Amino acid sequence: METIIVAGATGYLGRHVVVELAKRGYRVRTIVRSRTRAQRSGPYGSPAIGDHVHEWREGEVTDPEFMVGICEGGDRVISALGVTRQHASPWDVDYLANLRLLEDAERQSLRSFLYVNAMNADTGTTLYMRAKSAFRECLERSPLTSQVINPSGYFSDATMFLSMARRGVALLPPDGHVRIAPIHGADLATYIVDRLGDENCFWDIGGPEDLTFPEIATMAFEALGKQPRVVRVPSPVVTASVWLASRISGRAGDFAQFLAELLTTSSVGENFGTRRLSDHFQDLATPNGSQSAS
Repeated sequence: METIIVAGATGYLGRHVVVELAKRGYRVRTIVRSRTRAQRSGPYGSPAIGDHVHEWREGEVTDPEFMVGICEGGDRVISALGVTRQHASPWDVDYLANLRLLEDAERQSLRSFLYVNAMNADTGTTLYMRAKSAFRECLERSPLTSQVINPSGYFSDATMFLSMARRGVALLPPDGHVRIAPIHGADLATYIVDRLGDENCFWDIGGPEDLTFPEIATMAFEALGKQPRVVRVPSPVVTASVWLASRISGRAGDFAQFLAELLTTSSVGENFGTRRLSDHFQDLATPNGSQSAS
């Protein structure tokens, strides 16, 4: 069976991808910063992966020397590698680390490289989105088979509304008609592994429901058994908040701009999966679930 190299294996999505690959009989090589961390359950209910990995590569993806030969003996790459809440630069991780991984995959003549991008990355103005878009362009010029999956958003992202509901008030974007289709990591992992192959393709993918942010906020309050309390933030306040964050630091400003774009741009694609966000919120609302969402 083929050996699949998974980058970003200890993230929310990467963990589900590793489990899905192992379940189908693939050999899995993971690229991780910490094998110890991989042995533990991840955030938002994502699984531990220690029992599903055949080969480990432990190190920093931002270290060029560590990335040399990382793909030797492999067949395909799945990269869910990207900055989430780390202090690293998106350019160093989302672009440069993925580019070094791609270059090594090319040197080793692997069969394909599947990249988990983000929907609307090409129109985003933040460093996070520009880094993703820049790598996607490099991948599409590669001689390897390139496959790009653009999720609408993850269940893990939507849990910020559960956090706000716990504090008693949910802040909503100015336009209540913006729609997204967040997808559970396990459903997205199924979609990804289904599409491993030798054809150049890209897909826009979401979960089974297209939802507005007011609908998501209501689900969060209902999961906690609370009466919904929401405040819609006017557009001038959003703009001012991004400006103020940029005065604190470039990173803070970029993250604030990323949130502003996320909350004001519809992101829906092909609907896929069976897991619903309301059920996910119910799971995380339990005492044990609250710990997994931290």
